[in-house]
Amino acid sequence: MKASLSADVDGSRIAHARHLAVSFLSTVREARSIPVADSAVEIVQLIVSELVTNARKYAPGPALLQLLVTGNSLRIELWDSNPLPPAVKTPDPGRIGQHGLEIVTALAHKVTIETTPPGKRIIATVILDTA
Repeated sequence: MKASLSADVDGSRIAHARHLAVSFLSTVREARSIPVADSAVEIVQLIVSELVTNARKYAPGPALLQLLVTGNSLRIELWDSNPLPPAVKTPDPGRIGQHGLEIVTALAHKVTIETTPPGKRIIATVILDTA
């Protein structure tokens, strides 16, 4: 199962992305009978929100969010037009902002970043039946 959303228009796309994730995971539960923990739904919403927000904030052009279920995991892919990979900063509770990748890395089972001219793809994997 797969779902996607163009994330290049405006800030409302962040909310659309979260709603898409919840709706998609609901369909995965019901139509495919794949166990999806409630905590996994919350984690996916937060990861999607962070990735779309960062793409909107730092990428000069379009972005694309894709959700793909494989087995008992969800692959969240965010492609954007900024070729520079995000930098993981040293945790600093006093820093305001720029915690998005820290949050994604802490919540996801696995995170990879690929350069894909003319931009990059961030892939976060979340295990659906446990979180």
